[in-house]
Order: sequence, then C-alpha cells, then structure tokens
Amino acid sequence: MSEKIKYMHQSIAQALKDHGSDTLFGLVGDANLFLANHFVTGCGGTMVPAAHEGGTVLMALAYTQVTGKVGIATVTQGPGLTNCFTALREGVVGRRPMILLCGDTPVTAPFHMQNIDQREVVTATGAGFEQVKSPETAARDVATAYYRARKERRPIVLNIPSDLMWAEVAHKPAVFPFEHAPTVVTEGTVHEKAIGMIASAKRPLILAGAGAVGARDNLIALAERMEAPLATTLKGTGLFAGHPNNIGYFGTLSTAEAYDVIAAADCVIAFGAWLHILTTDRGALLEGKRVVHINNSPADTGRFYQADATLIADAALTADNILYWLDEAEITPSGFAKELPDHDISQHPKGDATKAPEGCINLEFALDRLNEALPQDRIMLTDGGRYITEVWCRVRVPDPNSFHMSDNFAAIGQGMQQAIGAAHGAPDRPVVLFTGDGGFMMGGLNEFNTAVRTKRDLIVIICNDAAYGAEHIQMLDRKMDPGLTQFTWPSFAAVAQSLGGEGVTVTSPEELESAIEAVNARSGPIVVELKLDPDSVPRMRI
Repeated sequence: MSEKIKYMHQSIAQALKDHGSDTLFGLVGDANLFLANHFVTGCGGTMVPAAHEGGTVLMALAYTQVTGKVGIATVTQGPGLTNCFTALREGVVGRRPMILLCGDTPVTAPFHMQNIDQREVVTATGAGFEQVKSPETAARDVATAYYRARKERRPIVLNIPSDLMWAEVAHKPAVFPFEHAPTVVTEGTVHEKAIGMIASAKRPLILAGAGAVGARDNLIALAERMEAPLATTLKGTGLFAGHPNNIGYFGTLSTAEAYDVIAAADCVIAFGAWLHILTTDRGALLEGKRVVHINNSPADTGRFYQADATLIADAALTADNILYWLDEAEITPSGFAKELPDHDISQHPKGDATKAPEGCINLEFALDRLNEALPQDRIMLTDGGRYITEVWCRVRVPDPNSFHMSDNFAAIGQGMQQAIGAAHGAPDRPVVLFTGDGGFMMGGLNEFNTAVRTKRDLIVIICNDAAYGAEHIQMLDRKMDPGLTQFTWPSFAAVAQSLGGEGVTVTSPEELESAIEAVNARSGPIVVELKLDPDSVPRMRI
C-alpha cells in the first residue's frame, strides 16, 4: 500500500490504517474531502457520514468507550471546527481518547473567509492540539496524536492545512508504542495506616467506581472475606448486580434502605471512585466514617474529598493485598453484610401506573416496564434532562461497560450522536438511548436519519414532557408562569417515520405494551415517545 501513496492526504489516511483504525466518523468539506475519500477508496475503511460536525466527534467518543480503540472523526476548516466545540469539551470532561482530523484554511490564504485561529478554539475546549508540520512529517504527526490521545485521555485535534493535502510525499509508517503505567501496590506508613483502619472496622463497606470495573472479582472476594456490603458509583453501575452483598448505588441515587446501610457503616473503602458531591451526598454519607481511598491516578484523589488514607495503587492488586493481610492477622469477619435485608435493596419501589393524568403515562411505571421488556444484552445511553436519574435508578445494564452518559459536560442534545457511535462500535448489540424532548430536538433530530442510513439497531426512548423540565420546575417552585419553558412539539413518532425509521407514541399502559411489541418486531431504528405530564415528572435525585 505504501508504494501507491503519492500525496499527503493519502499518507494521513494510510496512517490511520497503520494504527488499526477502520472506522471514520466524518462530515466532508473543502479541507478534508480528499483525505476522507482515500480512507474509504484507497484504504478500505468505513466512513460514517454524520449530518452535523459536532456529531462526528460525539460518535467517535462513544465508539472509543465501547471498543477501547481510539475513535477517529474528521471535519473541515473554520465553522467545521467551531461546530465541534461542545462535543470536544464533552470528550475532555468524559476523559475519552479520540482524534479529530481537522482541515485548516491554506497557510497561503490568511484572508480566507473561513479562517480562524484553530489552535485557540481547541485550547479553549481543553482538548489537545497537534499540528501537521509538513508533508514529510504527516505520518509521524498522526502517530503523535494517537500517542497523546491515549496518554492524556482526552481528544486530540490534528490540524491539517488544506494547501498541503496534495503535496507529494513518500509514506513512512510510524506507530509509537504506548505502555500503560505499571500496576502497583503501596507499602510503608500510609499503607499500614489504611490496613489498620480496615482491620479495626466493625461495619466496613466497599465502594467501587469506574476505575475499579476491572477488579470486580477481587472486590467481591474481599467483601465476602470481610462480610462487607458492596456499592458502586453511577459509572460503576451494575458491577455487583446479583451478589447478595450488593446494595446498589452509593450516593444520591441510593434507595432509602441502601442509604440506611451506608449511614450505619463506620469505614468506607473506595476503589477507583472520585468521591464527588453526588457520590457522597455533599459529604453527608462519609461524615463520621473512616475513609480509605484507592486510585491509580494521583490526579483523581483529593479533588473532591480528603480521605483518611489515600493509596495510589491498582484496585485489583490492592484488594488482594488487603485480603492477604486480613488473613495474616486472623481478623474476624465483620458480620455487617449479614445485617442486610433478605431482599434486593438496590431496587427502587415500583412506579404506579395510575398516577398519571389522561393522555400521559407515569414515568416510573414506564421505566420499570421497559427495564423488564427491553433487550437484556443492551448497551444503554442517557442524554441530559431531569428524567435521567430516574432512568439510572430503574433501567439496568448487564455491566458497567454497557452504560454510557452523554452529558459529562451537562449539555443536552448529545445522546443520539453517541448512541450511533456506540452502535457502530458494537454492531451486534442493541443500543437503547433515553433522551428528552428538548435533547431530541436539539441534537437527536438531525442525526436520527444517520442511524437509519447506516442501518443501526437503535431504540430511542423519548421522555416527552413538552418542556425544558429542570427550568420548568424552578418556575413552579417560585410560583411563576412556566410558559417560557413549555413547547408544542411535533409528533416525534411521526418525525421518526418521516426520517425513515419507526415510531410509536405511548400515553397509557396499554399503548406501552403495544410499543414493546413494536420494539420486539423492529427492523431498524425506532422511536418510542413517552407522553409525560410536565408537572408530575419526578425531581432529579441530586
């Protein structure tokens, strides 16, 4: 292949293949057209054509999370990049390594209509910026972008002046090996202090976050040895599902019974969690307790809470190490887990179908039923909106890697794009997206047809309260007219059909059953529109 490469745009496209990338999310323009074309026609890659530039980045972010590969997107110069601003920030906050190949206006045309300081735009998002320095260095510049994306765990924008695209080059493959930091177990005074706290605890509790997902079996073994309850943060959702020691979420998403168990604990051993205000309920759940915090990244400790002992160490190895020393010291199990009720206290009380006005369905009831009826091997994504905490509490996933938030930057309207990216990353699994009416209109509407065009197995549940819900409830709380927050939308089910997909509307339990039948019989992307009463949607659990 290398001997057939004559121009820089071909060299860059081949460099993507050299790194094992076979999928490119893009929207073509003057400055990236030929690069994208050669990736498909010359390198045998697949390009997913988005409808909006920001969608390309969001799709690549979700593709990254689902596959573990570095997601790749491409857009054109100027407004092509500025349209990606929020999406890049989402990737920065979500800490997802991906690369945006961005064309730039010609160096020789400083007064170009679309000219903007692209480095400054990227820097403002918090993403990394890498410049193609010359046609001769282009392949190495691509390799540097891959290396930085993995090392820095954020999007890297590779800036490519369009007047260099047709420069002649001799392609020289370049792939820089990336080694993860070695896993370690701590030792010394802090380690001994932490072991002492754990060994002397009467009611210890183990908490796991996203950084401990790979240590599931080790944490379960430690919990069984200590007879300690198991809990997770939101991003660890489902990690301990089905285990008798599992109490579900730790934090504002906890059930009342789980909250009581957390309150009774005297020591929390947190693995791979940030311990931010929602996990700790603004510190209330850790008050009066000893806290041991284990995380393999120094940057992730002490940001939100100062623990009594902090170990910069690998979650799995540290769990094994703690278990070893408990055995060596012949520490008696706490018995705390034996105090747990004999039923699953991670589940919230069922919703009541009768608590909804005519023409609407009760959200809690609908979510409980969808949890039972939706494909069990689902990947689930949530967009932003006041409905999301209820979704998190009621709709389960097979494992933490099957759950994805699309609003790390607290921006609505990014779920559809990420759902499409996830569906391309895991084409053999159904992807379920929960989004709001505002989020669908803002970002979902313009990309739903992308799911149709690319034949993705996508189930979209629109929680339609015909309002911007968070703002609506604030107006009501102050006894103000909420009219500014309310909208008369079109039928989303009909819109889905007009865009080439399927759509059903749900206003009653009977229609919900019909919608479930439609989901089971789907032949492509489908929208299920839940009609909700804006005055009855549960408040966010934050």
